[in-house]
This record gives sequence, C-alpha cells and structure tokens, in this order.
Amino acid sequence: MSTPPPTQTDADAAEATQEKKARERKPQRRAGELNARELGRWAWRQVTSMRTALVLLLLLALAAIPGSVIPQSGVDALGVTRWKEEHPKLTPIYEKLDLFSVYDSPWFSAIYLLLVVSLVGCIVPRLFVYFRAMRAQPPAAPKNLTRLPEHTTYRTDASVEDVLANARAVLGRRHRLRRTEGDGVDSVAAERGYLREAGNLLFHLSILVVLAGFAIGGLFGYQGGVIITQGTSFTNNLTQYDDFNPGGLFRTDQLDDFCFTVDDYQDTWLTEGPRAGMAIEFSADLTYEEVCGSGEEKNYDLRVNHPLGIGSTDVFLIGHGYSPIITITDGNGDVAWTGPQPFLPEDSSFLSFGVVKAPAAKPGQVGLEGVFYPSFDMVDGNPVTVFGDDLNPTLSMLAYTGDLGLDDGVSQSVYVLDKDNADLVEKDGKPFRVDLQPGDTVELPDGLGTVKFEGVEPWVRVQISQTPGKEVALIGVVLALIGLCASLFIRPRRVWVRARPAAADGASGTTPGDTDPEDGVTMGGTVVEVAVLDRSGNADAGEVLDDLVKKLQKGAG
Repeated sequence: MSTPPPTQTDADAAEATQEKKARERKPQRRAGELNARELGRWAWRQVTSMRTALVLLLLLALAAIPGSVIPQSGVDALGVTRWKEEHPKLTPIYEKLDLFSVYDSPWFSAIYLLLVVSLVGCIVPRLFVYFRAMRAQPPAAPKNLTRLPEHTTYRTDASVEDVLANARAVLGRRHRLRRTEGDGVDSVAAERGYLREAGNLLFHLSILVVLAGFAIGGLFGYQGGVIITQGTSFTNNLTQYDDFNPGGLFRTDQLDDFCFTVDDYQDTWLTEGPRAGMAIEFSADLTYEEVCGSGEEKNYDLRVNHPLGIGSTDVFLIGHGYSPIITITDGNGDVAWTGPQPFLPEDSSFLSFGVVKAPAAKPGQVGLEGVFYPSFDMVDGNPVTVFGDDLNPTLSMLAYTGDLGLDDGVSQSVYVLDKDNADLVEKDGKPFRVDLQPGDTVELPDGLGTVKFEGVEPWVRVQISQTPGKEVALIGVVLALIGLCASLFIRPRRVWVRARPAAADGASGTTPGDTDPEDGVTMGGTVVEVAVLDRSGNADAGEVLDDLVKKLQKGAG
C-alpha cells in the first residue's frame, strides 16, 4: 500500500514549523540593542550633527583658555620656569594635563580633529541637498492662497493670459519661475533667496578653511622669541633663540638667512592720569641684511603691530625692558664678567628680576640675584619703583659663591641661578646685599672681589615666526564674512499669482457687467490672487506684497 503524497497544506505547515524552530534557535535581541553596524551608524550621526559641531566649537574655545592664561613653553619658556618655581604643588598636575603646552596636547588635538570631522559630516550632505534644491522647481501654488499669512485679491479688466504673462515678466526679473506645462495653468509660482543657503554653506566651509590654515601653520611653521639689548645683533639660527617652538613637520632649512642689529630704542611714557607710568609707544630702529654677509643693509622702524617681513619670516616687536651693565672683578683683580644683562619685568611698573653669573671668578664663582628698580624710591619704608622709565635706576641683589652648577655640562637658563651648592655671602652674620646706582662700586666680603654698576641699556623682545597657512586662514575669514552677510541679508521668499475669470468666482454669485454694491466697481474681468511667503520670518512681507501688487497692476494697465 503506497503512501499518499503530502498535500500543499502539509508542506506549508512543515515549512512554518521549520521557520519557528529557526527563530527559536536564533538569539533574540533586546529592545534597543544595536549590532556593530547599527552602533557605528548611530555614532556617525551623532558626531556629524550640527548640535555636536556647535558643542565641539564651544569646547575648542574653552580649551584655548588655559593656553591664554597659563604660560606656554613654546611661547614664554621663562614664564613657565618662573611659574613652576612659584607653584611647586600645582606643577605636577599641570604637567600631567599638558597645560604648559595646550595646543600640542592630545586632548586639544582630539577636539580639533573631531570638530573637523563633524563639520565635514554636516556640510557634505547639505551640499547634495542644496544641489537638488537648486535643480528643483518652485512649488506649485496652493489651492487656497487666502490661507497664507500675507495675501490679497483684486480684480482687473485684463484677461487671464495677460495677467499671467505680466506676472511672469515682473517676477522673472528677480525670481526663479516654475516651468509651465499645458494650457490649463492658472497660476505663476516664483521663488528667490537661494543664495541664503549658499551663504550658510560658505560660512561653514570657511571654518574648515580657517582650521586648515591654522593646521598648516602649526605643522610647517615655527615661532621663537629672543631678547636683544640695544646695540647688539641677532643672526637667524637656532642657537640665537631664547625659546623656539617648531611645528611637527618643520625643517631647519626653512630658516631664512638674515640678521639684524638693534641700533636705537625709543619709548614714550604717560606722566599724568590714571595710567601714568605706562609706556604708550615704543619702537626700535633696526639695520638688517636679508642675506647675512651680503653687505646690503636696510633700515626699518620696528613698531608694535608693524612687523618686519624678510622672505617668509615675520619679526614682531612684543616687549621691552632694561639690561643693567654690571662688571664683576674677582679677588685677584681680574674682570670675571662684564656686560649688559637683561632683567625680566615682573609687573607694569617694570620692577625687574635678574641674575648675573661669573663662573671664572677666583677664588670662587660669584653669582648675583636680585631686582632692578627703574625709578627707585622709598614709600612708607618700603623700596618701590614709582615709574616705568629709568629715571632713578637702582640695583638690589644678593651675592652667592661656590658651585653655581655651570661646570657639570648641563645647560642652564641665563635667568636662573642654581643655588643648591652655593653659599649666601654674609657679613657680620647677615646676608650681604649689593645696593648700587649707576657709577657705584661695592666690595664683596671675604676677598671675593667687587661689583660695579656701569649703567643701563634698554632691551627689546621680538617674536620671529613663519606661518605658512596665514594666507589660507585669511581667505577663510573673508569667505566667512561673505557667507555670514549672505545668510543675514538675503531673504528667501516664495510668491504665487493666480488668475481666473471673475464669473468663475462662485463666492460672488455675479456675472460680468454686474456692479459691486460695496464699491460700485463693475464686476467682471479677471480675479487675481497674490500671496507671499517669507521663509526667514522677516516682518516686511506685507510691504513686499503691496509693492508686488502695484507692479502687477501697473504692468496690466
């Protein structure tokens, strides 16, 4: 006896059973659970949203605050050293957070790169949307124009065809018209203000251009600083810089071969008012050669915000101070050290701190550490400087002798005195203080020699830098202004004009030749409906509507 073949119902039931078993074997996902692909898509959408871009832009601005408040090693290495000495407990924390080199830190770079990625993810899709919108036709007129906020209706004796032709002529001058198809079209649709979105896109693209300009300058450029006393020279090589901060891809062969001498220094001080004692203007007269040794000398008046450009390098004047000229004679009567030594200002009064080292002095090395008062005076028994100008220059320093750490082969800042293995010079059991004014000489105890204050020379601090991406950043800023103006002043609007025979106006219930009982105007002709929709929320849409109606009526005669 043969087995009958399975019916279609049995086959469907078996297939359903197999599918049920497969579903039972397949692990069930919980509500809201995402796989790797879905999680990546979700993360990309979050990163490339405009809200995230704005948050990252705010974070970048906040992250730049420590770089403006805390001394940076690439800009003011001496300031960093002094800050560390004054804040020994905070220094380890700041070093771990890279707060002395904010713009080179990993966390600042991460914010920077995320902002670039976010802006690219925001702008690229909008470019395609804008391209499709440019190709699309203006939307057709709504069925009921009177429901729009700004609309009006009037009658004219012109025919429907003449009204629509006149509307196309009037709107076609400054609007893009919707293409008409067929003979049954009773309206004209127009739109303007497409450049507003173009301005928005240009503004966001310009931010990328500015970021790219800064990135180019940070990678391929450099920035250095040096203090130059009046009458001394500078040659553009690495050994001449007090601090030097190169970019990640900077090469030493990028340094331009130039040199200059600070011939003279001038300043102007305020003598009256609440800002008395401040320098309102200072400048330095330079003699420079674009190629050292060429003999082709040029002169330049270096002032604040008026840099000297040599090749691809800019020289900025950013500060000034004083260099006391000091001569140290050792116990054998030999000159152990002489010359101007820059002192660094500590406040706006130009009270300055500095050190002088004489490693060749005999019988022991001599070091001086103290302050310089440009205009010394005693106020309530306390020594102060009452003016920034050097009207009464005075030195007050402590002397040290012994090992100053200059013979161990380790480089040492000229503005820091290593006193770990040195002894404070004392007299009668008290620290011996060297108090001098120009021309004074004091003899150190224990036959260590003498110290003479010869006079004062001014110094200037210059910043020397190469910023290859500054032109790119400037272009980005200009484009940003253009895009911002376009987004602020261009008003996107849509305009619709519909015309139909007056007899078709069912609401009036009239026929051509009847008279309107309200205004006595003969009924008939063409009913024209006009509506304006301002997509930017501007309040002058009513004025635009009135002006448009006048032009339409004038054109229709």
